Parts: sequence; C-alpha cells; structure tokens
Amino acid sequence: MTFLKKSIRLFPLFLLFSFTACQTSFQSTAQTRETTFAKNAEKPKLAAITSDEIKKLLESAIEQTTVTKNYDPAYVVLAYPMGDVSSQKGVCTDVVIRAFRKAGVDLQKTVHEDMKGNFSVYPQKWNLKKPDANIDHRRVPNLQTFFTRRGKSLAITSKAENYQPGDVVAWDLDGKGMTHIGLVSNLYNDSTKRYLIIHNIGDRAQAEDRLFDWKIIGHYRYF
Repeated sequence: MTFLKKSIRLFPLFLLFSFTACQTSFQSTAQTRETTFAKNAEKPKLAAITSDEIKKLLESAIEQTTVTKNYDPAYVVLAYPMGDVSSQKGVCTDVVIRAFRKAGVDLQKTVHEDMKGNFSVYPQKWNLKKPDANIDHRRVPNLQTFFTRRGKSLAITSKAENYQPGDVVAWDLDGKGMTHIGLVSNLYNDSTKRYLIIHNIGDRAQAEDRLFDWKIIGHYRYF
C-alpha cells in the first residue's frame, strides 16, 4: 500500500482525535492507581461549605464519582444549550461542566456566546473557522480563556491553602501542552493538608490527592 493510501485510511482517525475534548486520557496511569479513598487508612474530612453555588457545584462533582465510570473523548453532536453526553462517560472537562450546571452556569452556552463575538482571542489549535457549540466548551484551553476573560483567574502558587473548595485547576501533564482540568473538592486530606481533586484523567470521575502531581497552568475561582 502506498503512503498516500495509508494516509487516506488514517485520516478519519486523525479527525477523531483532533476533536477530542481533553487532550489526554492517561488511561494506563488511572487504571493502575488506586483512589485516595482506598490508599489512605484515614478517610478525608468533609469541610463545611457556606456558599450555595459552591455547595451545589461540589455535591454534583462528588456525585459524578459514583456515576461516571468511563472516559470517552469522542466528538459528539450535542443539544444546545445544556447539551451533554451520557452521564456514565465523559472527559476531564465534563466534570467541570456538569458541576457548574448544578450551580446555575451552563458553560456550553456561556463559552459559545463569548466565542461567537471574540473567536480570535481563543486558542486556534484546532484549525476551526468558527465556534462549535458541540466541543468548544469541552476543551481545556477554551475554558481557561473563558475563565480568564471573566476575571476569575487567581495566582498560581505552591501553597495548598491557596486552593479552596470550588476552585478550578488546570495542569500541563507532560510539559508539552497536554492539558487537564479538575475541581478542588471539600474533601480534606489531613495528612497532606490539602483538598482532594475531583477529575477524570482517563478511567472515571474520582477524588484524589493530586493537586501538585503536575505543573499547574491555571487557577480559577468562579463563585
């Protein structure tokens, strides 16, 4: 088979991965790593939350750890607004999107509306000519841009106490732009003195003590 024929056969596969939501699945890591709940003899403490929005946000995030059992980065045509894939699957951004909806913010709609009027200021990594309400909000760099434009960006520090329940954190997993995103929960690990992260990094939605496992490239507080 010639190189051209091979390229034609591989092109649909390239399209699939060029449209994926988060930029990684990290499945081998997630499948072999136990959650913090299982690893630590002492279970995390549940910190009280006074904000109604953050309470709803984190109740949804914690609930997702019992529902979302799969990682699936495929491009899907969604309803608009409030469109979603099956709650049993998703990617890292879906954890954030679903939690925000419970708190009254539909990131699909708000990101799409901002991109319609300001498309050029968003990352141009996917060679799109216009916004796509099916996928734009499910991409980490777009969420980072949106939160920053809304004035929700906070300083990135190495101090765990600066990352509070309800915060959104974004990471570069490999130093080459492989991005990931998650929520700071109100589940507190008294041993390490930090809150667990609720995220989906390639296996399922789960709560883990992984705040400083990768390089933090974004820290946001929406509520």
